[in-house]
Amino acid sequence: MEKELKTIGVLTSGGDAPGMNAAIRAVTRTAIARGLKVKGIKKGYNGLLNEEIIDMRPKDVSDIIQRGGTILGTARCMEFKTTEGQQKGAEICRKHGIDGIVVIGGDGSYRGAQKLARLGINTVGLPGTIDLDISCTDYTIGFDTAINTAMQAIDKVKDTSSSHERCSIIEVMGRNAGYIALWCGIANGAEDILLPEKYDYNEQAIINNIIDSRKKGKSHHLIINAEGIGHSVSMARRIEAATGIETRATILGYMQRGGNPTCKDRYYASIMGAYAVDILLQGKTNRVVGYRHGEFVDFDIEEALNMQKSIDPYQLEVSRILSI
Repeated sequence: MEKELKTIGVLTSGGDAPGMNAAIRAVTRTAIARGLKVKGIKKGYNGLLNEEIIDMRPKDVSDIIQRGGTILGTARCMEFKTTEGQQKGAEICRKHGIDGIVVIGGDGSYRGAQKLARLGINTVGLPGTIDLDISCTDYTIGFDTAINTAMQAIDKVKDTSSSHERCSIIEVMGRNAGYIALWCGIANGAEDILLPEKYDYNEQAIINNIIDSRKKGKSHHLIINAEGIGHSVSMARRIEAATGIETRATILGYMQRGGNPTCKDRYYASIMGAYAVDILLQGKTNRVVGYRHGEFVDFDIEEALNMQKSIDPYQLEVSRILSI
């Protein structure tokens, strides 16, 4: 080992995502295989401050790779956003002999990891969020499962929408990012896709599109609406009043965050978990693991947080062409 590490901690923070358990398993087993001890920190930074810390052995992560959610639990922690909370967290790490921590979560979780790194605790972040909104990586743990869960649900709603010749507005998650909406919009053959990054709130254009589609003989109209836009129920009422076409809103909600992770989420999370342990052993700290251009890579947390990410204009144009 290039770095004198003896014990690492692992925690999940922020919203849960399918594949987090695969990452926990990979961190635990890789670390133990490298001669380290592993501490599981329950309920994210909140559990760290409350010293909800347990020893992790290989058998503790048996039969979890196929499970959604996170066996360590997760929670948001306002106290950890304070200087006092961060200093307390670093002191607790030292008290329990934790030399480094792998943090699985999103941007907010990385900011917490960055603070710990500045206080002398080696940290590596893994991108665990269904939203795909972390700029330094082309993949985030849980996104693949979420879009497949949403796609299957939308197919079912589309069936009944077609039977009743309705307009359906289906709201998907993603916070302020439109990646789930874009992917599902293309995969489910939506006529309109509303993305926070691009939506101009011109509802009349949607109404005109619905009317034109009906004139062309389409028996139903599917609108995928991103969470960052929201207000699907009131939008449905306005569209029905303007078009005379029965319009229903369906909000898929938290079902997208649960369920058995796909093969891709299990595989990528496993490689990322192992990678995180190995870069800690190389002496790296304050890093974020990502996947770019077909390779697993790592970035400085500050660099990662300052990166910008946007919807690919070509993919957006394709979505418009295919909706004709």
